[in-house]
Amino acid sequence: MTTLVKYQSQLVAKPYFIAAIGLFIGQILFGLIMGLQYVWGDFLFPEIPFNVARMVHTNLLIVWLLFGFFGAAYYLVPEEAERELHSPKLALALFWIFLVAGVLTILGYLFVPYATLAEMTGNDLLPTMGREFLEQPTIIKIGIAAVALGFLYNIGMTILGGRKTVVNIILLTGLIGLAVLWLFSFYNPENLVLDKMFWWWVVHLWVEGVWELILAAIMAFVLIKTTGIDREVIDKWLYVIVAAALISGILGTGHHYYFIGTPEYWQPIGGIFSAMEPIPFFMMTLFAFNMVNRRRRDHPNKATVLWAMGTGVLAFLGAGVWGFMHTLAPVNYYTHGTQITAAHGHMAFYGAYVMIVLTIISYAMPIMRGREANSKKAQAVEMWSFWLMSVSMVFITLFLTGAGILQVWLQRMGEGLPFMQVQDQLQIFYWLRTISGTIFMIGLIVYVWSFFVKGDDVVATD
Repeated sequence: MTTLVKYQSQLVAKPYFIAAIGLFIGQILFGLIMGLQYVWGDFLFPEIPFNVARMVHTNLLIVWLLFGFFGAAYYLVPEEAERELHSPKLALALFWIFLVAGVLTILGYLFVPYATLAEMTGNDLLPTMGREFLEQPTIIKIGIAAVALGFLYNIGMTILGGRKTVVNIILLTGLIGLAVLWLFSFYNPENLVLDKMFWWWVVHLWVEGVWELILAAIMAFVLIKTTGIDREVIDKWLYVIVAAALISGILGTGHHYYFIGTPEYWQPIGGIFSAMEPIPFFMMTLFAFNMVNRRRRDHPNKATVLWAMGTGVLAFLGAGVWGFMHTLAPVNYYTHGTQITAAHGHMAFYGAYVMIVLTIISYAMPIMRGREANSKKAQAVEMWSFWLMSVSMVFITLFLTGAGILQVWLQRMGEGLPFMQVQDQLQIFYWLRTISGTIFMIGLIVYVWSFFVKGDDVVATD
């Protein structure tokens, strides 16, 4: 197939992107199953219990985003470094290892009782299982670490042997942080306070620390390509955004330490630096809009530019505004673990990480298929998918926020009702959330469909 990639090894990104979208569809499917189980408790029971659906939903989220990040790195690093990827064969081998491991893990969750799965996979030798988001069998965790190590070697050697740019260095820093922090998933102390403290070193410092560097690097690369703005201008923005993200993200971990048995000084530290966490996302929004407004070229891929600008806005709303809403200790005391947390998590993940992966796929896939951009007809369909997914996610967030506010009042502040009795009072919000989730799934299907829409106005030159 004819392509427009500058370096043939960039094509390694294609299977990563395809796998990412396939797993994304699976994640949303299990999200819909969970949504229906909230309002119809016996739905698919006992075949798929709620706890299993939740494990699959959250694990698929992590795995498909990692596929997206790896694919993004394999695509942009050669172009930034101005040389071929160090080892395309290693990249493809790691792809199959990671995909098979991920699929086997999901099948294990679905068809093997969790205790049996732990026994089968040697968890008694190195106990790491049973913790939220880190439910993967120990052997799979080791496999993920090995894949990450091989990936870093491949990307690192490519960068070391080529041009060093700010985009590449920030991306590599984020990816190294991702791999290093994953090692804490193997640390499972018997003391519950220590366990939760270092558990957050994976969960929080991934999504509110090093993943933000990956987000910023991918955003910068796409904006350089679609706007033609001088690299020096974008580099200056990157330095400031990354500094703000690291300072606020690392110390902002303290907002998870409020009520788990850690010293009291974490309350002011967590409160102050968590209050700063919206800043890098607000700066990212300004960054995206500023670069697009000052663009020196009118790139034919309008859909990619829309995704990039949407990433800034919804990341700021989800990670910034909704995160700040319940991050201060006096508020978090009442809201922690309620549907307000779920509202923040859904929009934050979608705005910051789902959308940036969809952005780079939107930009890179047409080029890998021999065109600078999809046809105007295909892009119109893709823009429909943007609005369907983004608007439905806003409504999911609003409905969960409403459910969370009512839950806080009925369960923790005013009435003091039992948990399940409160859940009955929230059914209308759960129904509306499920309807919105169905529309989100339709939007995702439309996104996939857009890449197969034909048109006569395909741009085939750069």
